[in-house]
Amino acid sequence: MRDLRYPIGKFNCPDKLTTEQISEYILELETLPSRLEDLVTDFSNDQLETPYRPGGWTVRQVVHHIADSHHHSYTRFKWALTEDEPLIKAYEEKDWSSLFDARTAPISLSLHYIRALHAKLVFLLKGIAADDMKKCYLHPEGNFKVSVAENIAKYAWHGNHHFAHIKNLAQREDW
Repeated sequence: MRDLRYPIGKFNCPDKLTTEQISEYILELETLPSRLEDLVTDFSNDQLETPYRPGGWTVRQVVHHIADSHHHSYTRFKWALTEDEPLIKAYEEKDWSSLFDARTAPISLSLHYIRALHAKLVFLLKGIAADDMKKCYLHPEGNFKVSVAENIAKYAWHGNHHFAHIKNLAQREDW
């Protein structure tokens, strides 16, 4: 079950992020929308309703979760860049994923949103100064600081993490 839940391992941020690593993470964020669309666009409704693991979200819920989570992340980047260590608001991702839209909406809504959101996000991240990578927000669950650089790494991992959920399911099911 651990491999199905964390197919690329848990997030582990390097102690010191290099400019090269940050550029690689930004590229991963840039390519996620296309990779995700290529993977899921031709899935049938039955495939979209398949959980990626026993007790896990359906493919549809995972796609909508990526859109919701990366939406929050984009806002967190903006807050960190414009405020002095703002305290962000956490959200109940499991509850969001059980809402009507996450359970039933066409995935095209989130795929289009992810494409637009990531275009804006990547444009922003490619244009910020090196000093801005050190700016932080405070997460209310544990009251810990997250730097812009760490958030880039975290959300590159997050996209790859959920992409792997879907890709591994498709491989297991021979789709």
